[in-house]
Amino acid sequence: MEAIAQYFKFTERGTNLATEARAGLTTFMVMAYIIFVNQSILTAGFGDADARFNPASLAAATALVAGIMTIAMGVIGNYPFALAAGLGINAIVAFSLTGAGLSPAGAMGVIVLEGLLVTVLVLVGLREAIMNAVPLALKRAIGVGIGLFILFIGFANGGLVVAGSGTLVTFAFPTTPSQFVFIAGLLITIVLWVMKIRGALILSIIATTVLAIIAGVQELPKEFNIGTLDLSTVGAFDVAEVWELGLITAVLTIFAIMLIDFFDTMGTVTGVAAEAGLARPDGSVPGVGRVLLVDSVAAFAGGAAGTSSNTTYIESAAGVAEGGRTGFASVVTGVLFLAAIFIAPLASIVPAVATAPALVLVGYLMFSLIKDIPVADVEDGLPALLTMILMPLTYEISVGVGAGFITWTIIKVVRGKMSEIHPLMWVVSVAFVIYFALPWLRVTFGI
Repeated sequence: MEAIAQYFKFTERGTNLATEARAGLTTFMVMAYIIFVNQSILTAGFGDADARFNPASLAAATALVAGIMTIAMGVIGNYPFALAAGLGINAIVAFSLTGAGLSPAGAMGVIVLEGLLVTVLVLVGLREAIMNAVPLALKRAIGVGIGLFILFIGFANGGLVVAGSGTLVTFAFPTTPSQFVFIAGLLITIVLWVMKIRGALILSIIATTVLAIIAGVQELPKEFNIGTLDLSTVGAFDVAEVWELGLITAVLTIFAIMLIDFFDTMGTVTGVAAEAGLARPDGSVPGVGRVLLVDSVAAFAGGAAGTSSNTTYIESAAGVAEGGRTGFASVVTGVLFLAAIFIAPLASIVPAVATAPALVLVGYLMFSLIKDIPVADVEDGLPALLTMILMPLTYEISVGVGAGFITWTIIKVVRGKMSEIHPLMWVVSVAFVIYFALPWLRVTFGI
């Protein structure tokens, strides 16, 4: 025990083994929902395109990668940060990448490439420099837009938002047991959350699943096979397929996902470290290079395991609130994720209508970032609006990112503030102009 205390610096950070263990358990409880939610989003997008990507295998692989990478974060980074499949990027994988013509394995190949690229940038010290080039308002707008997208998916999975006759979407007045189960689940989720019940999301998923079974919306399988291991998604990726879409399209696709991964991680790490009292006065985080390296490798590992990019979770703040100050809390969280692999077969009985309420709440939490965006300032507000609203409206996150970048750059030019445009913003904006013009260029010039 003394060796553990010395390695994780318990004394220096004013904590002890019991406190760290409790913090690790707390973080797991508030994050365990991702085991079911991730497979729900991915299977909704993948359908039956690849038998390897079934609910049980996706849930098991989600827990496996989260466990390994969270333990790595604790041991290498020595911060109470936990990692798991990132909400938002998994929606890109499930809907945007497959909608662009990629197979599930091809979509995971994009994540592998993005993870490798981010890892290289960390190793050469460019990740923070790239982060500094993008305006803060756009960084926050990307998070808000992803939140709105996730919320939209939640209502669609719950059956309350459907395609309309004469309108793109419309509200479906509840008439079916599935819709009533979703509404009940949403109320349960909101009540548990506002009451600050620990593990509110996972508890709401369990409760809504029980309601779905009672209402006949979900059937119980004949066999549960608890304890069996299905890791068929591990290694199910193809890094060559994306290049069949064309060089420019492939590069922009990988780059857009990389940007999203960048912003999500940097915001989470700095925010949670500050809450734990581990950040410097200027907001920087000591030893952040090790944290970013583990996070970058996690992105690659998630793609390689077929679970989408893994990233540092804002829910780590729950463990910090319980007193977590070192990486030992992350080790505890990671071990619990590994133990959860053996209950992954239960994922097959969790219907989309049971995870949909959790998506709505997570969407709200991400949407709350809007309070820090100066929307009244047209230079930031208009690009932020386009970034946020085009993501759910087009079911395409990269469209929102591209529209925001281009608009921000144009407004700065028109207002004579070209000196405020970082060279990288010029590069990214021009790249997105080419991306949007690709269909016309192909038709006109045959490229």
